[in-house]
Amino acid sequence: MSSPAHARPVPPRARRAAARGGSPFDPDETPLARTRRARRMARELALIHPDAHCELDFTDAFELLVATVLSAQTTDKTVNKVTPALFARYPDAPALAGADRAELEAILKPTGFFRAKANSVLGLAQALVERFDGEVPGRMADLVTLPGVGRKTANVVLGNAFGVPGLTVDTHFGRLVRRFGWTAEEDPVKVEAEVAELVPERDWTMFSHRVIFHGRRVCHAKKAACGACGLAQWCPSYGIGPTDPEVATALVRTPAASDTE
Repeated sequence: MSSPAHARPVPPRARRAAARGGSPFDPDETPLARTRRARRMARELALIHPDAHCELDFTDAFELLVATVLSAQTTDKTVNKVTPALFARYPDAPALAGADRAELEAILKPTGFFRAKANSVLGLAQALVERFDGEVPGRMADLVTLPGVGRKTANVVLGNAFGVPGLTVDTHFGRLVRRFGWTAEEDPVKVEAEVAELVPERDWTMFSHRVIFHGRRVCHAKKAACGACGLAQWCPSYGIGPTDPEVATALVRTPAASDTE
């Protein structure tokens, strides 16, 4: 079986970190050394995932905002199956704000937790109408005042609909940057602040997509494909998953196989 593109042979010095337990964050690594290592890994991620992008389908900021709220505890693929019918019926905030709850719940049912999600998007649409003339605001300070919108959702919208750089600290992102030894923080806001010091601001949005792609396709939560990972040379968590290239390559998911989990 051939190795994935950009996977590199792991030099002997990287093997020392295999599955040692505890946090891979090294407090003795200097801030300069960590920044240099992080930026080298970020450049490699750009080579590994040149196709990285937002995996939620949208045509404007309103659709992306609603889709991101709906993506909680489900896959982007599931949301993408639901949103065409949703936005055909409710194309903007005023239409969604006046939606019939039973009809809305029926559309959202495949996403899971559909009653709670119906409440969320109804409240969100009503707030947009009442406070922002039905338009999605383009500032973090305004977005996080909307029902169900935290910094993660706001950064998705800002980065992908408004072109404002932002770090999307979802489950995959937090897991990977901790595995990379870039931070030991668990709180998403603290993770965002620490990673923001390591990666140039202009790269934040695309970097987030690349990390999330890597988490979905290579660096899985339960069994990372370490032996097929192009970041192995710089990753202190190398060895938490199979290091044999053939075994590891079999774990790598294609975009279709990943189901955008």
